[in-house]
Amino acid sequence: MLRLAPATQLLQAPKCWVVSKVHVSAKPARTPTSPMEQAVGISAMFISFLVPAGWVLSHLESYKKSSVA
Repeated sequence: MLRLAPATQLLQAPKCWVVSKVHVSAKPARTPTSPMEQAVGISAMFISFLVPAGWVLSHLESYKKSSVA
């Protein structure tokens, strides 16, 4: 149990850090996003995840050949 105490201190934030409270509102947005803005945002998120994965999958054979094991 003595070795567990220093490990838990690493996970705690220093006391000098001040964390401000986040102002979360249950009200609707002042300016609602249009369907076009939503489509662009969702498309950008999907592209940012799928393009790198597609690149790796399309070049998988070259990665297998270049690895020296």
